[in-house]
Amino acid sequence: MTILLQINTSMQETASQSSNLADKVSEKLLTKFADMRRIKRDLGKHPVPHLDHDTFQTFLDPNTAVTSAQKAGLARSDILISELKDAQILVLGVPMYNLMIPSTLKSWIDHVTRAGQTFAFTEDGPVGLLKDKKAYIVIAQGGNFLGTSDDLATAYLRSAFGFMGIVDLEFIYVQGLAMGDEAAKAGLHAASLAIRALI
Repeated sequence: MTILLQINTSMQETASQSSNLADKVSEKLLTKFADMRRIKRDLGKHPVPHLDHDTFQTFLDPNTAVTSAQKAGLARSDILISELKDAQILVLGVPMYNLMIPSTLKSWIDHVTRAGQTFAFTEDGPVGLLKDKKAYIVIAQGGNFLGTSDDLATAYLRSAFGFMGIVDLEFIYVQGLAMGDEAAKAGLHAASLAIRALI
């Protein structure tokens, strides 16, 4: 069975264009592949806590998890990593907040980027351990930042996932959402065409 892991990250809930378009991507994939099962996480509704020192220490040495908070933090990371490892396809809905990804997504990345689990240190440097996965990433922007120096989210996500070995990334952009009704409509139309072309 193919597993699709969908991660929505917006605080806007049902009004979120990134989440709605990520849903559309997932639904098209689920229709295309009859044996596919979806695991869905909404980090806006159920955020992963920001990584703290005590929890990070347990990532380096699980035997240091002695307090209830440490054990809970390590268990949370283990679950998130297990979901990521099990999935063959990832779908992310990512709004741009102040030129970057939401902090909720950064927290998730901090909990799944673990040495010995999703990457390994070698004599030649770090090597990603997660291979043969494909990711569809929907990025929603209030302006038109694609191709400019302010498009920090694309470069960061490419590096963060590549660090774990996930390099087959498809980016889908919906731009101009805060630039008036016509611009928003054009941005949504372009994104829908991109999804149709990819899937």
